[in-house]
Amino acid sequence: MELARATNRSVRLRNRSALLTKLFLDAPLTRQDLVRSTGLSQPAVSNVVADLIDEGLVAEAGAAESDGGRPSMLLRVAPRFAFVIGVDVGETRVRVELFDFAMTLLASVEYPLDPARTEPDVVAGHVLAGIDAVTGQARVAHADVLGVGIGVSGVVEQGVQAVVHAQALGWDRVPLERLIGAGTDLPLHIDNGAKTLGQAEMWFGAGRGARHAVFALVGSGVGAAVVTNGATYRGASSSAGEWGHTTLIYGGRACRCGARGCLEAYVGAEAIIDRYREARGGRPVPGDDEESQLAALVAAAGTSDTARRVLDDTAGYLGAGVANLINLFNPERVVLGGWAAMALGDLLPAVREAAGRQALRQPYLQASIELCRLGVDAVALGAATLPIARFLTDGGVRR
Repeated sequence: MELARATNRSVRLRNRSALLTKLFLDAPLTRQDLVRSTGLSQPAVSNVVADLIDEGLVAEAGAAESDGGRPSMLLRVAPRFAFVIGVDVGETRVRVELFDFAMTLLASVEYPLDPARTEPDVVAGHVLAGIDAVTGQARVAHADVLGVGIGVSGVVEQGVQAVVHAQALGWDRVPLERLIGAGTDLPLHIDNGAKTLGQAEMWFGAGRGARHAVFALVGSGVGAAVVTNGATYRGASSSAGEWGHTTLIYGGRACRCGARGCLEAYVGAEAIIDRYREARGGRPVPGDDEESQLAALVAAAGTSDTARRVLDDTAGYLGAGVANLINLFNPERVVLGGWAAMALGDLLPAVREAAGRQALRQPYLQASIELCRLGVDAVALGAATLPIARFLTDGGVRR
């Protein structure tokens, strides 16, 4: 009898998870849509949906168009059921954003970082301050927040509490979850920023509909998320995707990780600006920070042969890096995201051309190369989906 009850409960949670996930990603949908898309029976869908409505998780969203007869009601997740916070721990700033359950942005705050002094306790302090700031702006109680997702540079070692390894930041086994958790009782979910960007683009952006894709994050540093059969590939210890530290030129430029010739040493924002400075004979690049300096380079390319040459070289390097991704993973799509990739968006045709010269012909012709659709907020948005993903997997039951 106990085994039967446990089996029934497991089946019911699995059905709840399937229906909630479908509504979260594809709503508004009717009950008939849910029957067709999930393969569940009409009675199973009706019973589970009734429970989800009673619990406030799902709400009706008007009537669907009808050719006659009684119209079907559209369903969606209830936007005010709960809230989530997404954090983008970049190398130049910490961005904290608050979303409702329908992923509508409600509040946002940023804290600049000194790239030369990215101490873990400073980052943790910014995250905690940001949580208070965005919940205060939107007048949301902490008890109504489902969790906090955090996207961070480097390798995130999952365990009882997540630990971050980020050589470029000087972080070695940094107990980031413990540092942040000391100041909040909200559930924390930490992952690599390229992977959170990839999840956001898979759910809401350029990756929708793809089963095999690579999402490249180009900012101060460079990383990637590899999605195969719809799931993120992590490797033995979740370090898969360190694309920026693959070797582009053996014995080439020094990289922040300590090696030489890494892709990041040529196409990361810091490296691009440094190459431009060298091409200018050592003269400083105009601008107060990396974003303004990269913008100055892009603006100068219309009148300066030096700036144009640096950008042309950057497109070639980036195209070669994309070709490596295509040859290694045979994706349907390669999506370029991150603030630097967005700033360099006009280089996309040249990147495609360079990738075509370097990649094997057949896998190159099968792949599309495009910019991310969610802009510079993609890392934070993707981080905010981490507590949502856990909640959906658990069938809408808070742990």
